[in-house]
Formats: sequence, structure tokens, C-alpha cells
Amino acid sequence: MSVTVRVPAKVNVQLAVGAARPDGFHDLANVFLAVGLYDEVTVTPAEELRVTCEGPDAGQVPLDETNLAARAAIALARRAGIEPAVHLHIAKDIPVAGGMAGGSADGAGALLACETLWNTGATREELLDICAELGSDVPFSLVGGAALGVGRGERLTPLEVGGTFHWVFAMAERGLSTPAVFREFDRLTAGRDIPEPTASDDVLDALAKGDPDALAAAATNDLQPAALSLYPDLTATLAAGRSAGALTALVSGSGPTTAFLVRDAASADEVAEALRASGTCRSVRVASGAAPGATAI
Repeated sequence: MSVTVRVPAKVNVQLAVGAARPDGFHDLANVFLAVGLYDEVTVTPAEELRVTCEGPDAGQVPLDETNLAARAAIALARRAGIEPAVHLHIAKDIPVAGGMAGGSADGAGALLACETLWNTGATREELLDICAELGSDVPFSLVGGAALGVGRGERLTPLEVGGTFHWVFAMAERGLSTPAVFREFDRLTAGRDIPEPTASDDVLDALAKGDPDALAAAATNDLQPAALSLYPDLTATLAAGRSAGALTALVSGSGPTTAFLVRDAASADEVAEALRASGTCRSVRVASGAAPGATAI
């Protein structure tokens, strides 16, 4: 018997970042929107834990116990008092190291798949607790839809979404390290008074109304200056998308993927074609949201 779980990518329509905490993390107000780019994690009983991966950039995915999917299986097995004797196969379609929570998605997908396979009796709250232990974005990958994440981003409040939002994503030539982007944020903001991060009422209202123009006007990412400082070439990608008619352009999370909100599916195709022709990015994808969270298929 095997279990396959499909799990979505995310875009941050607001990422407000507070000052560094004593533990090294930053308090966030992180408005997540799940979008329809998916990884699939298939779990099959095996003699011992093993991870394999296929798809774009699969060669960049670790296949040892540092992989979040492997860590999820180990964490659930430990709670259940069993061995994590499974083969985890990841079919990747979410960009690797792109700021779209691909690794977090795999962790959430593996957790739900292992729970479905093993039937440990873990509650939804217990699964979310494990997700939070694995990483700040993992709980949202399990939940999907739209949510406000506070703390490190792991404490979630579901948000209403009143329509479909259409996006174009441009993949950069290389990755960016999330810890490096946060370190650059700290360097760039050194000596400044950084306010407590709070969710924007304008962002929440735009999501609830399904209004892409209002969301475009309100979307922000406090990590964008740090990402652009470390990867200046992204500026040209953002400009190319804006010139092609995107309602707004921003770095997705810690980057380096850039995200372009557009009005409708036809506009998405036009902006995507212009970005492909611009020579400023490696590849381009179109997706819409809100998408469901981790789902057994």
C-alpha cells in the first residue's frame, strides 16, 4: 500500500518582519496564499527510511535526514513509538530554494501521508504542532488556502478569500539562502527602530473581497530589500514584469522567485510570455490561488 499527498506552493502577499529576537528568529506578520503549483509526496512501506526525488531541480534536493519530508516521518514515528520504515518519493514541481516553501510543502505532505499510512491517531492539532517544530512555513503547507501567520509564521489564523487571484512566477538562475536574507535584513536595518509586525487591514480586505487591484496596491515584503541587495539582478526581472502589465511585482518570501499579480488568466499568459522573452529569468510559471492545503489523492 502507498499513500500520495499533493501539497501546494505559497506566495506571501504580505511579509512584515520585526527585529531579531534573542533566539535568532524574527517575529512576523505573514499573510500566506497557497497557489496551484504542487509537489506530490508518496509514502510506501520499506525496510528503512529512504528518500528519492524527481522533477525540475531534483538534483538540489537533499535525500538524507536533513530533508524536511524525512524529518516529518521521523518526528511522527517517534511520537507513535514506531520505526520510520518508509520510502518517501517526492515528485517536485515547486521551485527549489525559490521562496515558495517547496521544502516545507514536502514536510507537510510527508507528515499527512505517513499519518494516513500508519493511522497513528494524531489529531490535526498534533500534526500542526509537529509542523511548527519542523519549520515556520510547514504549518501553512498543511492548511493551505490563505492564512495569517504570526510568531515565526507558524501560528495560523485562516483568512477569507473572496475570489481567485492570478499569478505569474519567474524563477531565478540561482537560489537564495533564507538565513542569509534574514542576516542581510538585520544588516540593512541595524540601528533603526523596527515596529512590531502587524497584518495590513488593506491586504486582508482585498483578499476577502477577491480584489486584485486592491491587493496589488497593498502587498508588501519587508525582506525584498535584503533579497535585492544579495541578488541585484532580480531588479530587472521585477521591472520586466511590471512593464508587461503586472498589477504588482514583488519578491516571493525570501526569494529569489519573483511574483507578479495580474488581473485574470489572459493577463497571466501575456505577462508570462513577456518574462520568458525578457532574458531576465530562468523559467516562468503561471498559477492561481487560493489552493487547498495538503490533500491525500
